[in-house]
Amino acid sequence: MGGENGSLVFKLYCLTVMTLVAAAYTVTLRYTRTFSSEVLYFSTTAVCLTEVIKLVLSIGMLARETRSPGKLLGAIKEYVLCNPRGLLKLSVPSVVYAVQNNMAFLALSNLDAAIYQVTYQLKIPCTALCMFLMLNRTLSKRQCVAIFLLLMGVILVQWKPGDAAEVQIEQNRLVGFIAIIIAVVCSGFAGVYFEKVLKSSDTSLWVRNIQMYVSGIAITFMGVVVTDGEKVLEKGFFFGYTPWVCFVVFLASVGGLYTSVVVKYTDNIMKGFSAAAAIVLSTLASVFLFGLHITTTFMLGATLVCLSIYLYGLPKQDTSTLRQEQANGESKQNLVTV
Repeated sequence: MGGENGSLVFKLYCLTVMTLVAAAYTVTLRYTRTFSSEVLYFSTTAVCLTEVIKLVLSIGMLARETRSPGKLLGAIKEYVLCNPRGLLKLSVPSVVYAVQNNMAFLALSNLDAAIYQVTYQLKIPCTALCMFLMLNRTLSKRQCVAIFLLLMGVILVQWKPGDAAEVQIEQNRLVGFIAIIIAVVCSGFAGVYFEKVLKSSDTSLWVRNIQMYVSGIAITFMGVVVTDGEKVLEKGFFFGYTPWVCFVVFLASVGGLYTSVVVKYTDNIMKGFSAAAAIVLSTLASVFLFGLHITTTFMLGATLVCLSIYLYGLPKQDTSTLRQEQANGESKQNLVTV
């Protein structure tokens, strides 16, 4: 019983941290791309640096797990240096996540936070579809209703949040929408693919992360070279970096690791609901930072979001046991009748 309670507390802790990180990440990233008076940094370098920090943190967690420098080096040699097949397998989500992260920067450079957050929730049904196609996992009617309520609630929360201060860069809404749709598809596919890899073997979560981040560093560095190579050589890799930009990189790194933990011990749909709760928090933060106004639709939407989380979290009924109990009851009734 204590083990079950401990597991539940751990899951709630991870989901809570991930929710807070997601909310802070969206608001801070939006600020650094549109409201900051400082020179604009290269988003590709931020994505690449995030992968480097994730790799370092994952090696640290693996070292803690193995509790021996020899075992740590042995695991890295076995699963990374001498395992090209494993690296190739994890390069798939690495590429997709790299595209997703760069699209998030592009989207938040061209869309306000409200529109971004509402549209980004399309990742929830997209994830559910990928889970059905890749994991043969179906949703109950109650969960389908919960997803519908979630989407309605998110739309209401962001329906008319109010006007914010004018941004300091030119924006293209069409580019922003295309970027966010690409990010949605990438999020759904990569999350489910990574979950399938994690749950298909007993390989350590941190080993899988190291495999993915090694590929991710190579892929994102190529992105830096191809997209901003000449500018980076001229102005430097850390051009335009401020404490707020460093905070964005930190949040992206920590959020990525917690996402891996949540995928390992819960599922991607639950991760989506955590992100939905983050929308409410980030909107409240925007009230104080960007001058947004809470409306009646916001309150109604927040209620629907909370209701959807409650409905989805209800335990599933064991229909096989229920049928057996019904069959036993009918048998006893027939014996009494005879």
